Amino acid sequence: MLVVDDDADIRELLVSVLKDDGYDALPAANGREALAMLERFAADVVVLDLMMPVMDGWTFADRMHEKWDIPIVVLSAANDIQKQAARVHAAAAVAKPFDIETLLPRIARLTGGGAAN
Repeated sequence: MLVVDDDADIRELLVSVLKDDGYDALPAANGREALAMLERFAADVVVLDLMMPVMDGWTFADRMHEKWDIPIVVLSAANDIQKQAARVHAAAAVAKPFDIETLLPRIARLTGGGAAN
């Protein structure tokens, strides 16, 4: 599992919650960092913020899809979150501010119902 968000508080919270739920979760602060992580570590799901500095979520998703077929869960405060999620071929979308009880079942569905990477 890879958590990509430029907000350190959100990133750390998500990694902690995912680890508590049994997932191997790694943090990345932007798209460039996330691509470098994917070169070294396997991920079953990417939890992705779209609006980030250095490399935004849209650019990251385009580049990721060139090499890997990993489902994306978009986290966004955008009003048109479903449209934005479709742009990056996301498997799921969760609006910010988000509820962990909404996010975890969506991740579980993408990982076959249980903790993985």
